Amino acid sequence: MTILIKKARVIDPTQKLDRISDILIGDGKIKKLALSINEKADTVIDGADCIAAPGFIDMHVHFRDPGFEYKEDIITGARAALKGGFTSVACMANTKPVCDTPEVVKYIKDKALETHVNVYPVAAMTKGLRGEEMTDIKALKAAGAIAVSDDGRPVENSKMMLDVLRSADDNNILSIAHSEDLSLVDGGVINEGRVSSEFGLRGMSRMAEYMAVARDVMLSIPKKNRLHIAHVSCRESVEAIRWAKTLNPNITCETAPHYVSLTENNVMKLGVNAKMNPPLRTQEDVDAVIEGLRDGTIDAIATDHAPHSEEDKGELSKGAFGIVGLETALPVCYTYLVAAGKMSIRKLIRLMSTNPAAILGIEGGSLTTGSRADIVIFDTEEHRVNRANFASKSKNTPFDGMTLRGRVLCTISNGELVYKSEMI
Repeated sequence: MTILIKKARVIDPTQKLDRISDILIGDGKIKKLALSINEKADTVIDGADCIAAPGFIDMHVHFRDPGFEYKEDIITGARAALKGGFTSVACMANTKPVCDTPEVVKYIKDKALETHVNVYPVAAMTKGLRGEEMTDIKALKAAGAIAVSDDGRPVENSKMMLDVLRSADDNNILSIAHSEDLSLVDGGVINEGRVSSEFGLRGMSRMAEYMAVARDVMLSIPKKNRLHIAHVSCRESVEAIRWAKTLNPNITCETAPHYVSLTENNVMKLGVNAKMNPPLRTQEDVDAVIEGLRDGTIDAIATDHAPHSEEDKGELSKGAFGIVGLETALPVCYTYLVAAGKMSIRKLIRLMSTNPAAILGIEGGSLTTGSRADIVIFDTEEHRVNRANFASKSKNTPFDGMTLRGRVLCTISNGELVYKSEMI
């Protein structure tokens, strides 16, 4: 099967490439990238007025499989990923059973073979996510885990967290921290501030995030351990990470599309579908997160795709934390970052593709000749988000009904055209 993409604006940060070009794909690889390619192909895609880039890589998703398949499973999660332009994803470990044994890692990898997405399991740092006993990190990596994380819960014991960081380094695998001081959350529902007071809801102190971020980065500094901080949402966290990177160059971090686009004020209108952890903060925090992306403090954008059924979301005071994000990531980021003049499209592609590949140490994020043909093709036109059209099983999004810019038109994964919008 050969595919020829004609006259697209091809952007590849790894080659500092941004020009109108053709791309020839065959045998799952990029065969040629040139100004004009006249070879015959089984499928020809007209890329005029479109952008072709390395397939997006989401280093933080929850596919809920095994155990919570009524919310999402690996098959439906992969379909949502492809519709959003993602060709690779890293699945967090808070499943049932927890992904803390080689057997669960194998289950995820085997089921992912039924999809067209490169699915990388993230295994747990501690058994059962309880923070009491470290998992067998060596065995989990041998089974195929790409990283370790107790995401969904922090590792509260500092000695345990330090042991995990050092064991992960010994086994050359990434540690991803869910940095949160649960004693400071104390049953909170949304960000502690004006909106929580108006709703009469218990607030979640921003200290719960930034004090835990400070602890985690400090633990990593003496031995310069590899550490990736998940879902950064507040100004103080950005500042702490910016400082810590001067002492440990092996620290990386991510934020999510909702932390560059929404604030606590949106909770008043959107209700439970604007409830996530960390919570939406203030405009000052949004501005600080965007500045962190601009200056390189924040290395990647990940969706933290967290599907829940409508029953589980329920009402704001008691509903589950989290939103789906794979199918809205590009339009949200393009609208609030690129179209808003905050960064170039080249920078956004680096944050959503090239950098995540480098942090995880996986193939992808590049369109160099001979590399695996993982490609997203999209335009920058306006469209209205309609959650009824989502491929995800769950529809818990705050962006339903919003008019955004940026539509994924085609996704090519491992050299196969696996998603094509009716708009092309």
